[in-house]
Amino acid sequence: QVQVVESGGGLVQPGGSLRLSCVASGSFNLYAMNWYRQGPGKQREFVTSITSGGSTNYRDSVKGRFTISRDNAKNTVYLQMNSLKPEDTALYYCNAFLSGRVYWGQGTQVTVSS
Repeated sequence: QVQVVESGGGLVQPGGSLRLSCVASGSFNLYAMNWYRQGPGKQREFVTSITSGGSTNYRDSVKGRFTISRDNAKNTVYLQMNSLKPEDTALYYCNAFLSGRVYWGQGTQVTVSS
């Protein structure tokens, strides 16, 4: 069983920055890693992904503000979030994807408010 654990959430003012981390056990270098989020009263939505080869993809609303990266030596994927907006407030989830199986973490809360 792959364990996925997110961290780094918190309360930040609009325009501020946060960096989320996600650690996954097992053969990390083979996983595609993804970030999703679920805002209050909303459905869970895709935010960004990074393949095992390092290719990335972003939802339009975060392009130019969020950056995903991975450190295979540390079994960790990062989500650098800049220029945060109140609409970025959500529970952020990380998942690991390999061979048709998806492993989710428990999420980390990000609140953007003055």
